[in-house]
Amino acid sequence: MSAYLRLRAVPPSALRNSATWLERLFEDGAETVPRCRDQERIYAGAPSRPPVRSRPRGQAVLGGLPVFRADRRKAPLLVLTAAQARQVAGFLAAADFEALWDAARDDLLPRYGGAVAELETWGAFAAAHQELRAFYAQTADCGEAVVKWMSEG
Repeated sequence: MSAYLRLRAVPPSALRNSATWLERLFEDGAETVPRCRDQERIYAGAPSRPPVRSRPRGQAVLGGLPVFRADRRKAPLLVLTAAQARQVAGFLAAADFEALWDAARDDLLPRYGGAVAELETWGAFAAAHQELRAFYAQTADCGEAVVKWMSEG
């Protein structure tokens, strides 16, 4: 569970479609949210608003429009418009974490040590969910877009 989701809220008028420019946003220590590797599984069973036809539902929270970097071996940066960030904030505000966990539990536990590690695993996913909820709520309140960088660490 040592992946990180680095997030940066950006005024829509300041956004650039340049990987180099987007990478610079993270030079000064953008907010880092611990991210469980399989966090998208938590959101995969949840209804998305609006429905996402071409992507897994978890992408509504963790995805975005990819901006590819010069080194294609590196993961792309992801961008959500301000409108998309508001949708994610609304989804997370309404989401019942216990119901999301119950739907994903049987798939996740074997990956993280089984039933003996359930409390720790639940805690890691719940904390990441709360941090995402808080970030997106503040971002939506400010009317900002979101740039994401998935990093190992």
